[in-house]
Amino acid sequence: MEERTNNTTKAVDVGKTGVMAQPAQSAEAQAAVDEIMKKYDRESNTRQWKGVPDIVIKAALAVFSLFMIYMNLFAVWDERIRRPLFVGIVILFIFILFPAGKNHKAAQKVNYIPFYDVILALIGSGSFFYFVINNREIINHATRINQTEIILGVIGIVVLAECCRRVTGIPIVVVASLFVIYAFTTGASLRKIVYNLFYTTTGVIGTPIGVCSTYIVLFIIFGAFLEATGISDFFIQCANALAGSATGGPAKVSVISSALCGMVSGSSVGNTVTTGSVTIPMMKDTGFPGDFAGAVEAASSTGGQIMPPIMGAAAFLMAEMIGVRYSDIVVRAILPAILYFTGIFLMVHLRAKRLGLKGIPKENLPKWKDLLPRIYLLIPLVALIYLICAGYTMSRAAIIATVLCIVVSMFDKNHRMSPKDIFNALVTGAKNTLSIAAACGIAGIIAGVVTMTGLGQVFISAIVGVSHGNLLIALFLTMICCIILGMGVPTTATYIIMATTCAPILTTGMGLNALSANMFVFYFGIVADITPPVALAAYAGSAIAKADPMKTAVNATRLAIGAFLVPYIFSLNPAMLLINTNGIGVVMIVITSFIGMFAISAALEGYTIRPINMVTRIICAVAGLMMLYPGTVTDIIGIVIIAAIIGMEIVQGKGPRKAEKAA
Repeated sequence: MEERTNNTTKAVDVGKTGVMAQPAQSAEAQAAVDEIMKKYDRESNTRQWKGVPDIVIKAALAVFSLFMIYMNLFAVWDERIRRPLFVGIVILFIFILFPAGKNHKAAQKVNYIPFYDVILALIGSGSFFYFVINNREIINHATRINQTEIILGVIGIVVLAECCRRVTGIPIVVVASLFVIYAFTTGASLRKIVYNLFYTTTGVIGTPIGVCSTYIVLFIIFGAFLEATGISDFFIQCANALAGSATGGPAKVSVISSALCGMVSGSSVGNTVTTGSVTIPMMKDTGFPGDFAGAVEAASSTGGQIMPPIMGAAAFLMAEMIGVRYSDIVVRAILPAILYFTGIFLMVHLRAKRLGLKGIPKENLPKWKDLLPRIYLLIPLVALIYLICAGYTMSRAAIIATVLCIVVSMFDKNHRMSPKDIFNALVTGAKNTLSIAAACGIAGIIAGVVTMTGLGQVFISAIVGVSHGNLLIALFLTMICCIILGMGVPTTATYIIMATTCAPILTTGMGLNALSANMFVFYFGIVADITPPVALAAYAGSAIAKADPMKTAVNATRLAIGAFLVPYIFSLNPAMLLINTNGIGVVMIVITSFIGMFAISAALEGYTIRPINMVTRIICAVAGLMMLYPGTVTDIIGIVIIAAIIGMEIVQGKGPRKAEKAA
């Protein structure tokens, strides 16, 4: 379910009345959506294959998906065989499917792959296949690898880096290159670096690729099958029925539907484009400014990655990497995620009130009586979560849930999976695996350098030294590192990089508990998608809204204020993660946190029950922060301040005023 479960985006035509039509769109509209995907989502920039070559490649991708299911269900192979074999196959497919660049001449030709890509594919994958074939001999060599093995290791690493550049972009490759350069500056020899990064399970074929080839690939395949059941359309329809008629309804629909769809898809950019092609025109038709509409969609889609119970597959990874139960991750991530979306929801509501915007007429919205019979679409998701909590391995649970997707599709004639649909889902699952696998391989390089050179300790010492042991300063510096390292990186790879490089700063260096530290770095790695200058999700939203990209990114950052505040709160006081607290404490945290988020939203939007001035906005912000920080004294002070402000606004009365015009 990682990284966009369907490469072909489906949108819903929305008329001026806000009525949602059939899930289809004109060729021109589809072409526009596809163009946006190609611009902001590198996975959409694929070669043009037609006819027999296209069929052969798709068949190979489907076989790859089936092979991964077999390998995880039945094969009992050494990890040093499974992992390089997986990477080698991924490299072959990347060069077959992805050109050197979207504007490259070779990308415009049909059924064509340049000779140099064939060479790179063969030598790159061949390096990993050589390791698979000569596994025992190389392991026996240990650090005494020969010249041929050094050359093959260098080729494998360089070609993998090129693969990653093609499917995810250059930022993560640059970061990994800087880490490798650092390894050389420590005096490490080429032999030592190649051995550690290529031939051991602490480098390219380390934990990230191990997790990717064992868990992530199966969740991606599951996501492709889940998408084929029509669940995204179901989520959007439910969101419309729930909030479409409310003040500023279309924007609230965007928040709800993007949270649900983004949770499953695991792609900020992909979800922004797929659901945004529906919700952004609706928001603009209602009267929201384009840059605000694009920002709502981008912030909500990005927030889907932190939404339990799936969290874009990061929940499963976090449970594996820090050694806690999956159910613990889900339960403790609920309140922070709800606060994040509450912040967006409140700001949308206050902006709509300030602009005097209405919702969609109820007669134009889906009816619950028509939607509830389709609730069976949730069975695969519910089963997945239940099976994992019941003790099934994540791999087996994902495969069972995938089979259930096929079963539930049989109850809907519009989404009933035929053999062709099953084939296409297998193809989509394999294709969507490629970018994650390449990014995880490069993440392994970063982790390998950290392990080999002791760079983690250098990071820890540097941050602790600069912060002088002050946790708040250390959190701020770690946040900056996370946003930089998370630029343009897929969700699962982002978390792996953060968990390897940044989380130890907070756990070992500052004594933070592992769950708080991992949640903190994950949140800030994710918000890189909406934080300028590399705010890909926000830029994609601006393209659909035909708005200024930077204004959209700034608005998205404001809307996502919860993602910038909540991690600090649960790091300074883990009670928000339901750690070291009781039932009464949880109730108080929920109440005060929601009031605090309202105060901060009012401060940012300049509106409570009527417009408020700058001084009142500042006071609201201070009171909101006090309420968000779990503590009796701060809660009391915050409640008194907010109550006083609301009381004064009521006494003064709303007064005659005109709704602001949308910019």
